[in-house]
Amino acid sequence: MTAEHSLQVENLTLGYKDRVVISELDLPIPPGKITAIVGANACGKSTLLRSMSRLLAPRTGHVLLDGRQVHRMPAKELARTLGLLPQSPIAPEGITVADLVGRGRNPHQRMLSRWSAQDDLAVATALDATHTGDLADRAVDELSGGQRQRVWIAMALAQQTDVLLLDEPTTFLDVSHQVEVLDLLTDLNASRGTTIVMVLHDLNLAARYADHLIALADGTVHAAGPPGDVLTEDCVRAVFGLDSRVIEDPTSGKPLMLPLGRHHVSSTLT
Repeated sequence: MTAEHSLQVENLTLGYKDRVVISELDLPIPPGKITAIVGANACGKSTLLRSMSRLLAPRTGHVLLDGRQVHRMPAKELARTLGLLPQSPIAPEGITVADLVGRGRNPHQRMLSRWSAQDDLAVATALDATHTGDLADRAVDELSGGQRQRVWIAMALAQQTDVLLLDEPTTFLDVSHQVEVLDLLTDLNASRGTTIVMVLHDLNLAARYADHLIALADGTVHAAGPPGDVLTEDCVRAVFGLDSRVIEDPTSGKPLMLPLGRHHVSSTLT
């Protein structure tokens, strides 16, 4: 098991030019747990994740990792503890899968140090876990969207950080690969104690796989806590403007949200 690290947001305000996206946010992240952030489009989910990984400087407040401000930590030191898979990563033209995944080892390379057997093992394990080993010699820009997404996840896994942030990691994946990736992250959390924070659009997958759910609305936390406490009909209505029914998922025991459209309101649900 890895050491648990504390990650928290204090009085955080974020924005772009004249637009404020996140306002005076306080948010602790449970260490050693899986946290999913959900919310409507443009509510600040990705912006929050970018700041937590020091890609976006705060206007006010701090992101603290073990009590230290991430925006003041040396980049390589931070990257040995905290990894990020952004929403739309861009690979260098012509780079192979093996080389891209190998870049996940960069934070662990010291000056004048050589590539080690430990690096080989980390890359091989990441490729195997994401079922991308057969793609190792192919150029990343030749792959399908789903294949590329799995390769990027492999690079994040090869980094072997104790805290992992993922912005919509199931993008471009069909439903079977979505479940496979989320199962993989659950295994990583269970085996290494990795603190995982991910933005997800699918409320039901978020509720099924997360220990802790955060619902954002208009740049503030509308609700946070166990999925059973957060994913309620009132919360779905407040955060998404959607009427729904929330029942118990018969496979996981977690909440299962059924959206109610104008044409699909069963008499048994009214």
